[in-house]
Amino acid sequence: MSTGPVVVLVGPMGVGKSTVGRLVAGRLGVEYRDTDDDIVAEQGRAIADIFVDEGEPFFRAVEKRAVQTALAEHDGVLALGGGAILDPDTRALLAGRPVVYLSMDVEEATRRTGLNVARPLLAVNPRKQWRELMEARRHLYEEVARAVVATDARTPDEVAQAVLDVLELKEA
Repeated sequence: MSTGPVVVLVGPMGVGKSTVGRLVAGRLGVEYRDTDDDIVAEQGRAIADIFVDEGEPFFRAVEKRAVQTALAEHDGVLALGGGAILDPDTRALLAGRPVVYLSMDVEEATRRTGLNVARPLLAVNPRKQWRELMEARRHLYEEVARAVVATDARTPDEVAQAVLDVLELKEA
C-alpha cells in the first residue's frame, strides 16, 4: 500500500511546480504526477475550458477528488494546482505530509505568467489579480507546508536541489 507522496509541491500558478517536480522526481528515481494533468485527462479538456464551460465551483470539486485520489495512490512527487489548497478538506489531507510551498514575488510572477492567456484567473489585470490571489492564498500555502522554497532568481535545478535539501531527501 502507498504511504503517499515523498514530496507534495504547492504554490501559485507559474511558480514552476511541474518543472521542479519532474526534476525532483528524476533525482529521487520516482514518478512525477500533477493533479492538473489528471483533471485534463479525466475531463478531456483544458482547465481553462472547464472554468469557462462549467465555472470555478465545478472545477474545484473535480480538483478536490483528483487531489484525494493522487494522495492515496501516488508515492512519488506530486504537484497540486495553485488553488487546490483553498479546500479545507484538502488542507486537512495535507497535514503531516512532506509539503513544500514554492514561492515567488509579484515581479517574478508577472515575468513568468503575465502574458499567458491560458490562466483563467489572471485574464484581466494579471499583476493586480495575481497579487490579490496571493494575498488570499499565501497563508494557506504556508499552513500546509512543512517548508517554503523561494524560486525568485533561481534556476529550476537550484530550486529542485533546495527542495531536496529542505526535506533532507537523498538522491537515488
